[in-house]
Amino acid sequence: MHDVIPTIHGSDGYLLAASLACFAVAGVATVADDALELTLGATVLAVGGVYCVARYAASVDRRTLAQTALGLWLGFLTIAGSHAVGPETIGSVAPGPTRITVVALTAVTWSTLLSATGSTIFLGFREYGSPAPADDQVLDGETPDYSTR
Repeated sequence: MHDVIPTIHGSDGYLLAASLACFAVAGVATVADDALELTLGATVLAVGGVYCVARYAASVDRRTLAQTALGLWLGFLTIAGSHAVGPETIGSVAPGPTRITVVALTAVTWSTLLSATGSTIFLGFREYGSPAPADDQVLDGETPDYSTR
């Protein structure tokens, strides 16, 4: 079934970009130091990132949200593979300061992980909240409210 309210695809891509940025900064802030102020700031940024993912999920159709979630999970798995080698090892091989590369890998890892998780959860909420087709209701043992004669 189509959405009742038509949406322009890609119109709210800035919300997804904002959530990625919020999650990246929050992830780096929690790794950088154990200061209470940084942890509170990172928490506020993470909540803002979840809000942006929620708004994005509400503004796109199911298919787009599913493709976004899949793409974010693939991105996370790709970047997580670099952690098997070690961010410091990659930083020593990459041009530029090692610390910058480690921070960048950490930021990308946190942003893709939290965005993928958030988009998957909101996709699950959308699927759970959708009415089941009549065939699924019969298979689950529920009887329909109307006669099938």
